[in-house]
Amino acid sequence: MRARYPSLAGKRVLVTGGGSGIGEGLVEAFVEQGARLAFCDIADEASRALVARLTPGAAHAPLYIGCDLTDMDALRGMMAEAERALGGLDILINNAGNDDRHTIAEVTPDYWDDRVAVNLRHMFFTAQAAVPMMQRAGGGVILNFGSISWHLGLPELVLYQTAKAAIEGLTRSLARDLGRSNIRVNTIVPGNVQTPRQMKWYTPDGEAEIVAAQCLDARIQPADVAALVLFLASDDARVCTGHDYFVDAGWR
Repeated sequence: MRARYPSLAGKRVLVTGGGSGIGEGLVEAFVEQGARLAFCDIADEASRALVARLTPGAAHAPLYIGCDLTDMDALRGMMAEAERALGGLDILINNAGNDDRHTIAEVTPDYWDDRVAVNLRHMFFTAQAAVPMMQRAGGGVILNFGSISWHLGLPELVLYQTAKAAIEGLTRSLARDLGRSNIRVNTIVPGNVQTPRQMKWYTPDGEAEIVAAQCLDARIQPADVAALVLFLASDDARVCTGHDYFVDAGWR
């Protein structure tokens, strides 16, 4: 049984990267809360299947908007479409990212720019577009997704970890600048979440090593991450801003 947050019912929510993995869990959780939700992704087939699965019985059917967030014109168009469809925006969940592995020697200037665009740049510009909508609404919530990876210094993720470290600085800065507009900004820091994408990187022995490094034996699920997101997006967290919130089973 998931906790119910009356303050989320009818709220206008946008989730980036909502078509699969953690994002899929977030979309499902907000729909269950009765939120009015749009999500964007580049995974068209999976995203349409998610809408079809969640629409029956939903108070508000989710809206899927196909968008490559590295394309700034497409990003601006997606934000405008979400605003038209929802009538504004109360909650922005900056979830989209990609943790492709790479060595230091493989990185070129073009690959650097691409990874920053995939994992960091869009978070600022979606927030920039969301702020006027939230100001008109009298406040709002922005939740940026970081990663446990850079806190641990995992191998072959130097660009991903650089971007994820920067996201925590982005959160702190936005929280300071937007607080007087009653806009709260926090970072969600997931541990190793058991999604189909993550499972392709780990053998059973690798998974066992992760669990052994955690304080808890549990494998983290998208629903566990969504539970923290729902709380921080709700009015119950009305004075929580400018911080990083971990859901990592105590991975050290």
